[in-house]
Amino acid sequence: MPKIRTRKAAAKRIKITGTGKVVLRRSGKSHLLTRKTAKRKRRLATASLASKADAKAAKRMAPYAR
Repeated sequence: MPKIRTRKAAAKRIKITGTGKVVLRRSGKSHLLTRKTAKRKRRLATASLASKADAKAAKRMAPYAR
């Protein structure tokens, strides 16, 4: 049986922790930053854990991600 191909765009954006959780960057930090508060921009700068449904999809797209 052949290996599963990795979706490279997804693999560049996600990271799998040692316990198997998916870590990714938050969206909304690329433009229209003047109207966002400093507190909101600080929170957007930190990485977050993906939801259960998103984590399942991410692991399917990047099965060999580390």
